[in-house]
Amino acid sequence: MHVHEGRVIPLAETGAAPQTRAAVGFNDPHLGKQWHYINTGDKSIYSKIKAGADVNCDEAWKLCTGDPRVIVAVVDNCVQWDHPDLAANMWTNTAELNGSEGRDDDSNGYADDIHGFNFVDNTTLTISTKGDAPDHGTHVAGTVAAVNNNGTGVAGIAGGSGKNDGVKIMSCQIFHDKDGGDAATSAKAIKYAADNGAAIIQCSYGYPAGSVTSDAAYSSGASAEKQAIDYFIAKQNCAAIEGGLAIFAAGNDLTGISGYPGAYRDYISVTAMSCDYTPAYYTNYGPGCNIAAPGGETSGLSGGEKAGVLSTLCSETSNGADYGYMQGTSMACPHVSGVAALGLSYALEKGKRYSLDEFKTMLLTSVNEIDSRLGEGSKATIADVSIYRGKMGTGITDAYQLLMQIEGTPCLQVALGEVQLIPLTQHFGQGAEDLTYTDIQMSAKDMEKLGIKAAPKMYNGKLMIKCTKPGSAKIKVSAIAGGTKPGTGVVMGGMVITKEFAVIARSAGAANGGWL
Repeated sequence: MHVHEGRVIPLAETGAAPQTRAAVGFNDPHLGKQWHYINTGDKSIYSKIKAGADVNCDEAWKLCTGDPRVIVAVVDNCVQWDHPDLAANMWTNTAELNGSEGRDDDSNGYADDIHGFNFVDNTTLTISTKGDAPDHGTHVAGTVAAVNNNGTGVAGIAGGSGKNDGVKIMSCQIFHDKDGGDAATSAKAIKYAADNGAAIIQCSYGYPAGSVTSDAAYSSGASAEKQAIDYFIAKQNCAAIEGGLAIFAAGNDLTGISGYPGAYRDYISVTAMSCDYTPAYYTNYGPGCNIAAPGGETSGLSGGEKAGVLSTLCSETSNGADYGYMQGTSMACPHVSGVAALGLSYALEKGKRYSLDEFKTMLLTSVNEIDSRLGEGSKATIADVSIYRGKMGTGITDAYQLLMQIEGTPCLQVALGEVQLIPLTQHFGQGAEDLTYTDIQMSAKDMEKLGIKAAPKMYNGKLMIKCTKPGSAKIKVSAIAGGTKPGTGVVMGGMVITKEFAVIARSAGAANGGWL
């Protein structure tokens, strides 16, 4: 088993000021370089970048930024627990923090497990100094929950608002230098996560694609690990979900099948996208792959390393750099874990509770489509993008859409640059096209945000709208149920019914399905 990594490229701290800021006003100085959260189409990143090829954090952060009651276990290399952009969001075992060194103060079987444990050497967390990708766990953790709005470094998807309100990171170390990475080690780490409160296991590791080719083979060949994962997903450690989420990277083997464990039917497997809505050249795809997220490409694209994923690094192993770029399904995976953690945080706020299957369904359907961009054609790193069509999972994860599903607000998908006629039958009933619509409300600010020049209106019972800018906004549509006019004190009429929708505007492929 191995981590699914690319090489580390430390961030050069000098250069132009970032061009992007979250609408919520976060002050993290490098947020503007994290296109994978908020993609404005900055050509310095890549000449063919597509605005909106991101996980839609900007709008999501207006609703929720995280909740410390949600714990994400990073099953990986050691997470640098004292990193300036991670320390405040690290899970802390207070009994061990305040206890005696060398003693198992909370009687959980592990001594001095203050922020997690090193299951390779059965000791306290240990930063790797050699071997493959020693920064890997720290980089992954930053994507999930680097502290937001702290005037330092980068942002995390569920890193809070700077008021100690981000989700918590538990470091479950299964690699140390060149040791670890076996099923017995990961089994101990995952069971620990279950027993100590984690609701999500973030697992950017796996077996090479094709080395295991069926659920039965995985169940028998890695039985200890599978039993531990099943133990984890049966545990309820968060009031918003009846069980635990197991999220894995699909792998970087350029192979038409997901690697295990992610390929197993009950676990989520994440493929990798680039900043142009197309698959990353290294990603696995096909059977077993469930959902896509930004994994970046640090080479082969015109912008170089800037087209990779920017996150936290362990300064001890990266020549003093606290931040840098990496690529891989390893980098895509924590985007989904971060979105899931944000969703659980919002569910807690709303007092919602879901079965494990309900929440996984919402997560896997809160996506923007990618297949329209995968017709015949190529890009610099892929000779034929069409081979990925229908094989990258349900789409690219969208944090705002997940929060809308939790809120109960339906989402309307709109393609940029085209007049769209959107049926509202599933929202207003089978007679939707025959209803009398009385009002459509959308603020001038939201219309400007989506580049709407002509106000949306109803045409032949369908919502007519044209967006020219990617983004998300709210719209309200009112209709009459029972007649053509509302009832008054002197006139019999119908009842006014109003529904609110979230409009998600994103670019689409050519009408013929060709690559743009």
